[in-house]
Amino acid sequence: MNRGRDRLLTQLRPQIDDERVLQAMAAVPRDRFVPAALRRDAWQNVPLPIGNEQTISQPLVVARMCELLELRGDERILDIGTGSGYHAAVLALLGAHVWSIERHPALSEQAGENLAAAGIGNVTLLVGDGARGLPEEAPFDAINVAAAATAVPPALEDQLVAGGKLVVPVNDRLYVVERTADGVERRALERVRFVPLI
Repeated sequence: MNRGRDRLLTQLRPQIDDERVLQAMAAVPRDRFVPAALRRDAWQNVPLPIGNEQTISQPLVVARMCELLELRGDERILDIGTGSGYHAAVLALLGAHVWSIERHPALSEQAGENLAAAGIGNVTLLVGDGARGLPEEAPFDAINVAAAATAVPPALEDQLVAGGKLVVPVNDRLYVVERTADGVERRALERVRFVPLI
């Protein structure tokens, strides 16, 4: 029994309605995605430093962003800002395959080790500029951005399928973008804090 995980799920449950998201949060061993010195804090509902001036996001924010994507299990997902690989791992349990882009090669390499240690194989890791997306694999059913943009990146909107969703922090607000027959619809939601999308 993992008391830290159980305590975290108790904190998440009142705020997250999607049972699949809660199951994925329980299944991904967050302690495999933080530096060894911080493993005792891994199941706390807080962001933690992972090196290169980056953080592993607060579990509640990860769960909320995953819930907003409304994943069913068969989606092709683009993840921007791999970090330690934790968010990609949760998405991998919710969709069919995840392509995850990170600008820091060392973080991407560490994420690969973390994902392997967690037994997650349906994630393709890439190093590059996430704001450009991944045109060669587009379109995507869902796109997740784990860094704050100053505006919704147009390249990412263009890489959504019809009916696809993009979740992205813009400045200090979480946005959901949905591609419709008429273009895109953008909704601003709650306030969040993220490292900048560079």
